[in-house]
Amino acid sequence: MLGKLERPGRTVIADFEAGLGTVMRLEGRPVDVVVVVVEPTSKSLEVGRRAAEAVQAGKLGRLVITANRVRDDEDVARIRAAFPGLDPVLVPDEPAIVSAERKGEAPLDAAPDSPGMKALVALAESLLV
Repeated sequence: MLGKLERPGRTVIADFEAGLGTVMRLEGRPVDVVVVVVEPTSKSLEVGRRAAEAVQAGKLGRLVITANRVRDDEDVARIRAAFPGLDPVLVPDEPAIVSAERKGEAPLDAAPDSPGMKALVALAESLLV
């Protein structure tokens, strides 16, 4: 259940299932930030675009678009075209992250200076604003 925190100054981050269901269930109960995560595929961008529109139309919270596994300029162009007027956080397709996860290591520990980790750290810091 989503709602106001009883103790101010606490941050709760929840990872919900993909799709529009969670956004639709907010039904006028805004949260501070909604992060819509997409990949540069047609299906993902379409679902993400619809989720972003629902968040904006329902004034459900500050909207942050995050594009994961971005490989090249073509991916960037597709992402930006899907979300005009927004400045998506672009997380590059990162072999160092995949390698760390396969080894059971935290990517932040294994590859803190990789472009992907830098993008994710910047995303996390932006959520605290």
